[in-house]
Amino acid sequence: MSVTPPSPADGWDASYQATPPWDIGRPQPALMAFATSGGLRGRVLDVGCGTGEHVLLAVSLGLDATGVDIAPTAIRLAQEKAAARGVTVPRFVVGDILSPATRVELGGPYDTITDSGVFHTFADVDRPAFVSAVRSLLSAGGRYVMLVFSDAEPGTWGPRRISRTEINTALGDGWQIESIEPVTMEVVGLPQHEVRCWLTVARTVD
Repeated sequence: MSVTPPSPADGWDASYQATPPWDIGRPQPALMAFATSGGLRGRVLDVGCGTGEHVLLAVSLGLDATGVDIAPTAIRLAQEKAAARGVTVPRFVVGDILSPATRVELGGPYDTITDSGVFHTFADVDRPAFVSAVRSLLSAGGRYVMLVFSDAEPGTWGPRRISRTEINTALGDGWQIESIEPVTMEVVGLPQHEVRCWLTVARTVD
């Protein structure tokens, strides 16, 4: 008898049966500050959008915003949240941007792609495919805005830590890194209330 192994989506979906640490019920302050200073531009896609806070943030700034997440429960919660707030314009898609079919459904190009805590979930061997997928959805000169777990965070708990060197390596060919700034990410349900991260802004170049 053959047994179908669980897909990656199953694990992420299970995270939303309770409140995961990254779901703080509002935008991450670092991304909020970036957005309200004019950092988000044009059509916006939030990859790994979870329950939709950064999509709703972009919409509140008058931008055309779409969210995609591999977890169906997260997308359902995002849709319910948008409806409860009376926001009808964002689009939420269940899918994996590593899938060509999902990228077709998302219908790029986008001027800005945001990523709060997705990049660091990929192993070294899988990261180039993720970065390539992000780039394929961006317009010429489009910006990738990434909030990623930092190697400045002490201890060994939680996600893998990412160094500046790894970011520079991953966003080498085809990118120009505008900034890599130390910031924090707020979390819930953990002894600490925030963790150290990098806020990276990079744009596509030919």
